[in-house]
Amino acid sequence: MKFTDSPVIELPVHDALLSIQQDNGSMHVGTSVWPCSLVLVKFAERWDPVKCAACDNPYADLLNFANKRGIELGAGCGVASMGLYLLGLHDVVVTDIAPVMPALKRNLKRNKPALKKTLKIAQFYWGNEEQIKLLKPPFDFVFATDVVYLEETVAPLVKAMEGLMADDGVVMLSYQLRSPEAHKLFWEMCHDVFDVERIPHEHLHPEYAYEETDIYVFRKKKKGQSS
Repeated sequence: MKFTDSPVIELPVHDALLSIQQDNGSMHVGTSVWPCSLVLVKFAERWDPVKCAACDNPYADLLNFANKRGIELGAGCGVASMGLYLLGLHDVVVTDIAPVMPALKRNLKRNKPALKKTLKIAQFYWGNEEQIKLLKPPFDFVFATDVVYLEETVAPLVKAMEGLMADDGVVMLSYQLRSPEAHKLFWEMCHDVFDVERIPHEHLHPEYAYEETDIYVFRKKKKGQSS
């Protein structure tokens, strides 16, 4: 399901307001806003170490974006990148495939008053090793929302995640089951490469905690560690 069929989605992030224009008539899923992107941003906002400095914050280290590099895979309308940028991830590259670029560029331009800058974008097909090199890894944060829905893209996605993240970096994935076949293959491949932690549902933002959406944190397995 889409978050809503409304042509414009508004997402408050602390004192800013993102306004995302979606195209529900497009043939590309990347031009619509899906709940997973909102869930990730609002989770990070809830546990923002700057705003939550005095509270018992289990994610203070995870969400410390200061001086960190990030990259979004399959950014679509750019919701997650814009939201995490507003939460302190100021060195971020926003990526997607060519057909989605017009919607992405339009939304980055639309939100420039809130962002105060234009975020860096790059065309990226996950299986393209040359493009991975051009993105200049490693990144401290690799993040993606609702990107596991085609079985044939699973292997390139996992390879891109592994190839882009720093050895001590993390992948943050906001996930919703879309295809049983893609789901099975994705988790089989991930557990060979990463240690995976699921964020407890009660730790999501209470107003953006959809029952079918989960957030996972991936870290590279240590060398010699069995799956």
